[in-house]
Amino acid sequence: MDKFLEEAIQEAKKGLAAGGIPIGSVLVLDGQIIGRGHNQRVQHGSVIHHAEMNCLENAGRLKASIYQRCILYSTLSPCPMCSGAALLYKIPRIVVGENMTFQGPESYVRSQGVKVEILNDPTCIKLMNDFIAARPELWNEDIGV
Repeated sequence: MDKFLEEAIQEAKKGLAAGGIPIGSVLVLDGQIIGRGHNQRVQHGSVIHHAEMNCLENAGRLKASIYQRCILYSTLSPCPMCSGAALLYKIPRIVVGENMTFQGPESYVRSQGVKVEILNDPTCIKLMNDFIAARPELWNEDIGV
């Protein structure tokens, strides 16, 4: 398994252990993690703390030239909000753990020149399937249903 996806999975598990939604993300620059986060909508009572947004927030304020050399890893296909942040900062590559349980605007993101890789990792799929079965109301709230 990709070591950076494994780090994103660890973030997802942290979120689940804290009563949140098991989605994790890491931001990688030149083979080093410079930001990490997990979905904290429940924990923070937030509408924007999806995993990718939390990861970018935790990376801190960076120059545009830094983002343009990064890879964003997420255990789940980024939603329109998180995809928009990646597009805004011109992150050139997104590695997605899985898009079986939810698919963000991947075609649009690709049309903007971003390389989107879908791994469909069994651990990521199981994390989300188990969570959706256990907490469908919280999942629906997270994806705006």
